[in-house]
Amino acid sequence: MKTSRVLGAGITALLLITSVGCASTRTHESTGEYIDDSVITGKVKAAIMDDSSLKSAEINVETFKGVVQLSGFVNSTADITRAVQVARSVDGVQDVKNSMQLKK
Repeated sequence: MKTSRVLGAGITALLLITSVGCASTRTHESTGEYIDDSVITGKVKAAIMDDSSLKSAEINVETFKGVVQLSGFVNSTADITRAVQVARSVDGVQDVKNSMQLKK
């Protein structure tokens, strides 16, 4: 009886440690959030590449907890505005941060 209690407590402790290890924090994503963000990143990249008015392949996309950050170099402010619009239109995007710069 005592052995089963110890074994049960050990399994419970292991499950708690495992679930806490997969939890998200303010600066760290959970596994599920990481996968969701990877999907969002892929969708945003595809949407930008499919947009005929955006000629630049120099737009980088990163996502953290649903917030998309666009960086890189574009030809005009119109390209910046359009890239942000395209990113915002993708399902799952909560916000878009713009770090794009104009080519000189």
